[in-house]
Amino acid sequence: MMKSFVRIGLVLGVIGSHLLLNPVSLPWKASSPLLGTAPVQALTIDEIKAKLGPVPVFTITDANGAPLVATVPAGQNSSDTASVAGVFISRQDALKFVENLRNRNPELANSVRVTPVSLGEVYQMNEQGRNNPDDLQFAYVPVQAQVDSARAVMEQNGRSPNEFNGVPLFMAKGGPDDGYLTIQRGEEQVIPMFFYKEDLQGMLTQFQQQQPDLISSVTIQVVPLEALLEAFRTDDHQFLDRIILVPPRETLQYLRDNQP
Repeated sequence: MMKSFVRIGLVLGVIGSHLLLNPVSLPWKASSPLLGTAPVQALTIDEIKAKLGPVPVFTITDANGAPLVATVPAGQNSSDTASVAGVFISRQDALKFVENLRNRNPELANSVRVTPVSLGEVYQMNEQGRNNPDDLQFAYVPVQAQVDSARAVMEQNGRSPNEFNGVPLFMAKGGPDDGYLTIQRGEEQVIPMFFYKEDLQGMLTQFQQQQPDLISSVTIQVVPLEALLEAFRTDDHQFLDRIILVPPRETLQYLRDNQP
């Protein structure tokens, strides 16, 4: 039976206003796509779900909240198929998908809607079906302009832009110790990763006003969301504990304007 999503509630106040460069450099390990070989203990599914819970994404669902599913080939055997639902970072991209669907199948398009859901819930459902190919799988749909920005960042950092695939997440490093740019949340310093490069640039503008002597040392880094989720699942590292994902400002504004 197809599971339904619970519509996400209003999620605001995701980031704080105090910026600083973390004086402690947390190194990346070279042997892993993100952080390194898998150590003893990683985050549990519940811990990952809690970390991803405040991040709204968008799916195409029917009136009951069940996601619209496409059947795609799976594996080397041409007869094998998988059921896949799209998870859109941008609501506008989801709306364009429905509009394109309307041109091909008006009856189906009239029966579906764009629904905001929690990335944490999507992750949990995806993990529950990890070992069962018959269960629903999810494909994250990036914003093409952000993919272009990610590839430009890769090129600026001396890497091939063709190496990047997936949903980009942007963060910043700099200062004397090449530390990660952090924000103060309560009593802890957390490392924000942004879905939109423009949102990170807005934070860097604020940082430049606060510490103009350090802004010249700041560089932007980019990693795929998919690699981060895998690192959450398999790696145990101080860096991962301190990461928060910052939703696009346009998404938060939409929720402010439309959620009861």
